Amino acid sequence: MILPTKGIAPDRALVTVGAQILRQLDAPLTVSQTWSRLREWRAANHHPAPISFGWFVLSLDVLFALGVVEFRDDLLTKRRVDDAAAPQRRLS
Repeated sequence: MILPTKGIAPDRALVTVGAQILRQLDAPLTVSQTWSRLREWRAANHHPAPISFGWFVLSLDVLFALGVVEFRDDLLTKRRVDDAAAPQRRLS
């Protein structure tokens, strides 16, 4: 489900939807704004496979687990590359 499989089309895989979410985060957005922008972007870019809100949230979970987004002050933001690498530096 994270990656495309025989049962999960490439445009519905969580990593694909996560990448599409990252495209929407050019500025800090609320979860609702991000959801709206993603649906508009998918419709405009010929991704007809339906994505439920639950699937969207699972994609956000993957992005959070990878350390590429953060949720602060009710806003989603992309983490900078050096911010995303910071926790790894602390462990070594």
